[in-house]
Amino acid sequence: MDRDALADFLRRRRAELRPDDVGLPAGARRRVPGLQREEVAQLAAMSADYYTRLEQRRGPQPSTQMLGSLARALRLTGDERDYLYRVCGHSAPDRVSGSHVAPALLRVMDRLVDTPAMVLGPLGETLVQNDPARALFGDASQLSGMERSAIYRWFVHPEQERWRYPEEDHERQGRAQVASLRAAHGAAGAGSPAAEMVAVLQARSPEFARLWEAHEVSRRFEDHKVLIHPEIGPIEVDCQALFTEDASQVLLVLTAPPRSEADSRLRLLAVLGTQRLVDEHPDLPRG
Repeated sequence: MDRDALADFLRRRRAELRPDDVGLPAGARRRVPGLQREEVAQLAAMSADYYTRLEQRRGPQPSTQMLGSLARALRLTGDERDYLYRVCGHSAPDRVSGSHVAPALLRVMDRLVDTPAMVLGPLGETLVQNDPARALFGDASQLSGMERSAIYRWFVHPEQERWRYPEEDHERQGRAQVASLRAAHGAAGAGSPAAEMVAVLQARSPEFARLWEAHEVSRRFEDHKVLIHPEIGPIEVDCQALFTEDASQVLLVLTAPPRSEADSRLRLLAVLGTQRLVDEHPDLPRG
């Protein structure tokens, strides 16, 4: 691990960002340009002391999970992300894995403060989400492995995942999940994480195996659906999708017509937060 190179790299990337670049309020006038250390730590979900030690060449070797969080917080490009891993003594992750969130999608999501938005990977795994999305779907950062995939959870943990949708919509949602995985499997091929997930789901879910045999293929995310919040109730939303150029990631945004009842309910999500949602459903997967 090259602590000198890491510290210099972090300081320079931090100095290049402004609060509004990452969805933070500008606040009072700043003595120096760029983000504060505490703000980077907040964005990366780490302690300010830990991040400060990295910039002061005193920190331990960060884990790959921590580096992924830093790459997202600092809005690093793919090349910058790879460099960050290497100066910390790790191999750069495979770019097709979808673990590194495209900075362009993050910039758009940063500006969606009152609207549920999230970036999904090729297997339906939530890579990053804003506060309204956490309030609606739960905090996906607590999940790991295949549990991060909504496709996997839909079939392996139906009692924990499907309550967010009206029962009459379960069949349609299940078919859409399988069709999306079929598209990802076709693009990635044998030996890929998509193929591994297919094998696991075929073994664990007869419902998935039945739907898989239908050979439906679709990557569409545009949709009109009803989502159920345990306190707010049903919310009718329109789903819009913005893909990266290689279609490996998608920014999913949930909206409702202005001044509608659904729009008012969406605005309540930021007020309620996520804590009461977790308390209401203690059986939600936590990772």
